[in-house]
Amino acid sequence: MTSPKSFGLLAPYLFISPFVVLFLIFGLFPILFSFYLVFHQWDPVQGLESMQAVGADNLIFAFEDPLVWLSLSNTLWLAVASGLPQHLVAIPLAYLINERLGRWRNTMMGVYFLPYITSTVAIAIMFSTLFSTDYGTVNVLLQSLARWELLSNLLPDQNIDWLGQPETIKPVVAMVVFWRYVGFNTILYVAAMQSIPRDLYEAARMDGARGFGIFWHITLPQLKPMMFFGVTLTVIGGLQLFEEPFILTGGKGGIEYAGMTTAMYMYRTAFEFNDFGLASAISWMLFIVILVLTLVTNRAFRVKGGQ
Repeated sequence: MTSPKSFGLLAPYLFISPFVVLFLIFGLFPILFSFYLVFHQWDPVQGLESMQAVGADNLIFAFEDPLVWLSLSNTLWLAVASGLPQHLVAIPLAYLINERLGRWRNTMMGVYFLPYITSTVAIAIMFSTLFSTDYGTVNVLLQSLARWELLSNLLPDQNIDWLGQPETIKPVVAMVVFWRYVGFNTILYVAAMQSIPRDLYEAARMDGARGFGIFWHITLPQLKPMMFFGVTLTVIGGLQLFEEPFILTGGKGGIEYAGMTTAMYMYRTAFEFNDFGLASAISWMLFIVILVLTLVTNRAFRVKGGQ
């Protein structure tokens, strides 16, 4: 029998063992196995015995594949076009909610947070309907405005195929991503603003600061840690973008692959072309890009003096 003393020593390990086991199976093992697959060619339909070592061929092919670089450029474009406006809008919006809305603050926070918790499929279907070529609300509105004489020369005289043209696919996807996540960042900044000591504002007002001066010299500097956190999440999420462009473009990336992200191409390589080795090589290339940009973000938000 196990003595009470020995059980007391083992108890902490027994309590954390479920997490450790699940992490090893569903966390660490897939990472190590994907790295192993980088150097192998494997069609999972044929079983593990079909796995063949190919050395660095997958990495070489990935670096030479033009679709990899096209998908990566699309991903970076979407990450910047949808990510940067999120924070440019979320910060002043959070300041307005926190300082001006009073008892309506929590209600508005819930309204802006709603798109973030809504199903991605439902959002994509809704925007696909809005941007429909023949009966979409956006085209109907543009055609109505085009009848005005002042706007007739500025707006198109026919419906736009938003999701069927290379030059319009990415802006539509970026707008959907922006609409979905700007509320999440707004909530982050509202929470950060509520943690700023009110004494700082009172001292600033006693020194003559007003309005925009308080926002610029007090609020923004105090938001820097949350800005670093929010921008880091945006960088990582933007480079892993998959669901919105996948559904909006029918899973193929649209005309000329204009909406195909790296995550989409990796998914197609693995589950449509059954080349898990190449898909793993693409995933590790994407990991390196995310790592580099995260380090750049960390350096950009580093406090002077190394703190």
